[in-house]
Amino acid sequence: MAAHYLEFERPIADLEAKIEELSKVSETANPGAFDEQIQGLRARAQDLRREAYANLDAWQKTLVARHPERPHFIDYVANLIEAFEELRGDRKFADDPAIMGGLGRFRGRAVVVMGNEKGRDTVSRVKHNFGYARPEAYRKTGRLMELAERFNLPVISFVDTTAAYPGISSEERGVAEAIARSTEKALLLSVPMVAVITGEGGSGGAIATACGSRVLILEHAVYSVIPPEGANSILWRGARTPAEAAKALKITAQDLLRMKIVDRIIPEPPGGAHADPEAAMQAVGDAVEEELKALDGLSPEVLKARRSERFYAIGRSGLT
Repeated sequence: MAAHYLEFERPIADLEAKIEELSKVSETANPGAFDEQIQGLRARAQDLRREAYANLDAWQKTLVARHPERPHFIDYVANLIEAFEELRGDRKFADDPAIMGGLGRFRGRAVVVMGNEKGRDTVSRVKHNFGYARPEAYRKTGRLMELAERFNLPVISFVDTTAAYPGISSEERGVAEAIARSTEKALLLSVPMVAVITGEGGSGGAIATACGSRVLILEHAVYSVIPPEGANSILWRGARTPAEAAKALKITAQDLLRMKIVDRIIPEPPGGAHADPEAAMQAVGDAVEEELKALDGLSPEVLKARRSERFYAIGRSGLT
């Protein structure tokens, strides 16, 4: 599969195209003749990638967060969760695969895990509705969290959605109420919950599964009350640009940490999580393991009190 390059990665794409062309010539015409040049070009491409990703603006980070080759929920499960058993349905209407979840073992401990799944190709994207969850998905997350409480299991949540599905059918079946119930359940959980923003954390569709004891975010992920395009359309009637909206919204991991909306930034490999998915998922696993260990042994009362203090504090400090 051909690599997917973002606009600001054009110089890197051109350089890597030259590397590929030179490698083919070397293989067919004179094996080994251009090895030194190829190594030099690869080093230059890596330098360009580091430079580009060290200076991303809010809109560029949004594009990186949406990159189709970033690890998805099913990738995190495959790499971090053993003996995963998916649980489907909300026991009221249907199953919505825009959010998946179930039971499994994370580095030796039993957990409940859930997360948004956008799909990677046309068939899977349609199946998962591009990660836009309907009310059934949020009733399913509430059911999963209730199960976690019943069996005293920590919850790990992977968040990656532009927003909840805003269609008529979703509204008819009470998507706002379902989001509110899921959010309430997460806030009042008597077990530890670690939420990780892995790509986009958009609107209430993300908050419903992100109200954890600890909220982590990948270095180039974003988390916002509304996508930049929506903010531009609603606030400025389309008179500005999504890039301006992204900057105004302060949606980057660095802004969010400064405002104490998230607790920790997980560094990504040079070139973003899509450049080295295995390293990115390993970093996420290590961070989640550390956070769960720090929460071990805390009583339900302490967990609830700390979560309450954490979320009540948002907006009171760190906004300068």
